[in-house]
This record gives sequence, C-alpha cells and structure tokens, in this order.
Amino acid sequence: MKVDVLLGLQWGDEGKGKIVDVFTPKYDIIARFQGGPNAGHTLEFNGLKHVLHTIPSGIFHEETINLIGNGVIIDLKILQDELQKLIDKGANPSKNLMISKKSHLITPSHRLLDAAYEQSKGKQKIGSTLKGIGPTYTDKIARLGLRMGDIQMKNFKERYEHLKALHFEILKTYSFDISSHKIDGLNFEEYEQKWMEATKIASEIPVIDSEQFINQSLKSGKLILAEGAQGTLLDVDFGSYPFVTSSNTVSAAVCTGLGVAPNKIGRTYGVFKAYCTRVGSGPFPTELFDNSGQLLRDNGHEYGSTTGRPRRCGWLDIPALRYSIMINGVTDLIITKADVMDDFDSIDVCTHYQINEQKLDYMPYEILDDQLKPVLESHKGWRKDIVDLTEINQLPKELMEYIEYIEKAVDCPISVVSVGPDRVQTIIR
Repeated sequence: MKVDVLLGLQWGDEGKGKIVDVFTPKYDIIARFQGGPNAGHTLEFNGLKHVLHTIPSGIFHEETINLIGNGVIIDLKILQDELQKLIDKGANPSKNLMISKKSHLITPSHRLLDAAYEQSKGKQKIGSTLKGIGPTYTDKIARLGLRMGDIQMKNFKERYEHLKALHFEILKTYSFDISSHKIDGLNFEEYEQKWMEATKIASEIPVIDSEQFINQSLKSGKLILAEGAQGTLLDVDFGSYPFVTSSNTVSAAVCTGLGVAPNKIGRTYGVFKAYCTRVGSGPFPTELFDNSGQLLRDNGHEYGSTTGRPRRCGWLDIPALRYSIMINGVTDLIITKADVMDDFDSIDVCTHYQINEQKLDYMPYEILDDQLKPVLESHKGWRKDIVDLTEINQLPKELMEYIEYIEKAVDCPISVVSVGPDRVQTIIR
C-alpha cells in the first residue's frame, strides 16, 4: 500500500479541508504532515460550518483514524479549544484522534517572539498569523524545541522555563513590551496558565510513535491520505520567499512529516481555486484591484478562517499552477469554488509572465520583481448558478471549456469539480 497525498497548489485557502472530508470515507487514516494552527480548514455539512486548525479534516468520520503527524507543530491551548468545539458538536476525538510524540510544541513565548519579529519588520511585514509558527520551527531546527512526548517527562517544566527564559532574553533586544501584548485577548500570564492546563491533552488523546503506526498500517493494508496545510506557493523553499510559511508544504514533506519513504507515496491530489487568492504580503501577479476583485471576494466570502483578514483576489495563474504541479508530482487536479465565478461575463487567465523583454511560462526566481507583469487571455463566462448541479454533464458548456483549457495548459487531468462549500456540492468526473 502507499500513502496518497492531498495538498494546495496556490497560496493556501484552496478548499483542502472540504475535499479531505469528502474523500475520508475511502480511507482508514487521515494524517496531517506539516504546519500548525495557522491553517484554517473549513468543512460544511448538514447546514453547519466547522473550522479546523490543527486536527485533520477527517475527524467527523468516526470510523477513520486522524493523526497529527510529527511534522505538525501544536499550540496546546488552541488544540484544547478546538477539541472542545468538536465535543460540543457531537464528535468524540478521544476515539479517532492520535498525536505524534515527535510533534513540536508552540509555547506562549513563541507567540511573543512572532509578534516581536513581525513588529520589527515595519513596512516589510510578511503578514504572519502571529500563531508562533516561525519561532517554533526555528527552535526545532536549532534543537531547542519541546515536543509532545516531552510533556510526560519529569523535567518538562524545567525545560519549559529554560526555553521561556531564552525567549525573554531575545525579546529584550527588540524592546518588546510583554506586559501590554495580548495573545488571543489574554495577557501572557493568563495565556501561559491556560496553556499549562492544556498539557492534560497528553493523557486524554493517544500520543504515539507515529512513524511506527503509519508504516505498520501500510503493511497491514490500511488506506492512508496525507493532508497538507497552507499551499505550495507558501513553501519555505519553493514559494515566494520571504513571503512564505516556515515549513515545507509540498508533497516531499510527507516523507519527513510522517516518516514514510519516498517509494511509499501514491497518488497526489492537487487542489486549486478557479481563481487565485492570497492573505498577507508578497507577490501576486494576477491580483485585481477593481470591481472584479471585489466581486470574487464577496462571492467567495474570501476572509481568512484563521485571521479574518480579507483575502487579496485575482485571476487564475497558469504558470504558477504548472509550477506547483511539477514540484509536487500531481496526478489529479481538483478545482474548487467554480461557483464563485457564476456572475462573470468574461474570465481572464494568466498564460505567461512578461519581465522586461522576456516572456516566461514558468514561475521564476524574479517573481518578486516589480517589473514582472501577467499576460492575460480572456475566456467566456457561464453566467449560470451551478451550486445545485450534481452531474458533470449538467455543467455549463463555458465552464467545461474552462476546465478543459486548464487541463491542456498544465497537462494534468481535473478529476473533481467543487460547486459549493458543502460536502454534497462535489462532482466527481
């Protein structure tokens, strides 16, 4: 058996959570392999909306195990709040959720560092979610971090205090006012107390040697889907650096984020919107600043599920999509939010980039160059409400032409079309 992968191909917010939820009945295990609570995976079914930040998107399927892998970083307070919301909605995460012992912990002082670093950048801010993601991955690489398995160790509190002291020394160099800073509405001491109370999670949810569990599950014939967070264009190596997240978001990260060998990777599902969005700073060649951009934002309810910030919106970027498909080895494409474009008479698509006298059909290192401009091609819109359609042959001719154009342009098949936020609004080709 092999591990299938589902990840985002743009700047995040592609609708991965919904698709994982739709796919979950086919799998025995859903495993998150990177990122942290900066993710916001939204699921809708039975008239209710659910937003997940750390927990895999298969959690509402009781028969499927959900694993938070070693490549994920965890804020215990945020995870505890998320677990309580699931329980309030009738889920029982203690029965189908597991956490890797090797998952690193986001401490309260990591979140202070995140705020201090972002504040120090001034106009060069990257648009951090201020969840402590970057500082936690920094400590992981510097071999200073605390992990989920450490909570049960006798010296955990001592190690925690030592790490906090190191962080406070760094904060002094930034002249950061700890006393006035709020973490999710709480001062540091209040947040720290609740964070410490949340360490009880380690006794309520199974904390396991996840790499052993995954590989034994593969040997026994279990079907596994690895769930990615953020998007390919936010990858720390291959994204629009430095306006990226602090982890590898690409399919190769499944190997290090779950502990599986490269030859154990199966199908790779790449999720992308019918247009593009981005939260925070950074290059966005097809960004729209006119009424079309606002219409995409309004129709798509494009506001961050983690931060609430309005998303920047623009046309589909073929060179960027082709780049993401190449990096990830995508075998199947999934297009989401096609319904958001129901009201457009015409739809533009970026086919190339123009930089000085050069025309490029791929995403170059110079993506940050102000001289880089998109070359656009116009397509006819479908001007039809598609949210209630259930069969592929019901889709408007213009939408099918749009889908077939994308497939040909990127040389990869689109196997799923999402026509609305609910799990039932999904058409399999």
